[in-house]
Amino acid sequence: MNATVQKGPLLTLLVGERGTAVFLIIVAIVGVIVPVLHLVPAEGSALQLSGYTMTLIGKYMTYALLAVAVDLVWGYCGILSLGHAAFFALGGYAMGMYLMRQIGTRGVYGDPVLPDFMVFLNYKELPWFWHGFDMFWFAMLMVAVVPGLLALVFGWLAFRSRVTGVYLSIITQALTYALMLAFFRNDMGFGGNNGMTDFKDILGFAINTPTTRVALFVASAVALILGYLACRYITLSRAGRVVQAIRDAESRTRFIGYRVESYKLWIFTFSAVLAGIAGALYVPQVGIINPSEFQPINSIEVVIWVAVGGRGMLYGAAAGAVIVNYAKTFFTAALPEFWLYALGLLFVVVTLFLPRGFVGLLDRFGSKPPAATPPQAKAVPA
Repeated sequence: MNATVQKGPLLTLLVGERGTAVFLIIVAIVGVIVPVLHLVPAEGSALQLSGYTMTLIGKYMTYALLAVAVDLVWGYCGILSLGHAAFFALGGYAMGMYLMRQIGTRGVYGDPVLPDFMVFLNYKELPWFWHGFDMFWFAMLMVAVVPGLLALVFGWLAFRSRVTGVYLSIITQALTYALMLAFFRNDMGFGGNNGMTDFKDILGFAINTPTTRVALFVASAVALILGYLACRYITLSRAGRVVQAIRDAESRTRFIGYRVESYKLWIFTFSAVLAGIAGALYVPQVGIINPSEFQPINSIEVVIWVAVGGRGMLYGAAAGAVIVNYAKTFFTAALPEFWLYALGLLFVVVTLFLPRGFVGLLDRFGSKPPAATPPQAKAVPA
């Protein structure tokens, strides 16, 4: 707890670290180059990047934002959450509800108000919690409010009861499992097992056109940069130092007068909001949201991303999300029956031999040894 708050120009503090600067430059370059390669080269050209590849990279960016959110609470506050998939999915469902309201009469059943799955399930009127989702601003508000409110209530109950460690991890996993079971029910009003799909428009633009896809991709890159900078700012602030002190010595931090529960609660809530934003950007790019996004295994995978990339280094968490999901994309096509074994082996190897992840390993080999301090010159008598 002897860390001091760094001082200096805000921009220098935020991007002055080498890893942060490299990460932001890479995301910015990808955010520019990928859309250009998708739109500018002629169709069929060797230089053209397919819409599938751009969407895949955009999905990785939303995963990276989710990993950064998890690293904020786990790497910096010591809260091992196995329920962040729930916040991600809730943000996705909020966006999905907006997109479903935009279909209107173009649905299979042609109902101007009710989504197709509601007509199929003999709904007579729109459920009360669907009202307002025909407006983009309201839907985006719910993207942040719903995950944030759930995290606030859950965190207040858990942290106030001083639930920590593995017990907190178990109840966060129970939370996402309970939500998964609830959203599988047809009478919940969220599409049941099939979820929501067949989206048409977003903000009046056809969702499957190249320009709209590019806009969603750029929005994902911008959200990743802004989300990363927000988390970076928190970790460098005085409150961030307190949060890290809670991670290292919670009892001592409480003893010297800090309201530990309050700090844990706001960092957990902010992280949930980031996860919800990531989910909202994920849904229009992949074109579907269903209860499988709540699966506890998804939350466990996010923790693996963070561990593989480097816990306690925000850019490491983002890198881990990209590395693991690219490997998943490759190996599920090449060796689908061995992928889960490879993922488990990867997590074990990282846990035993790379406690700081792959990025920590690169930092260790890339860092220069400290320069020798010259001996202090003796005073020369006058």
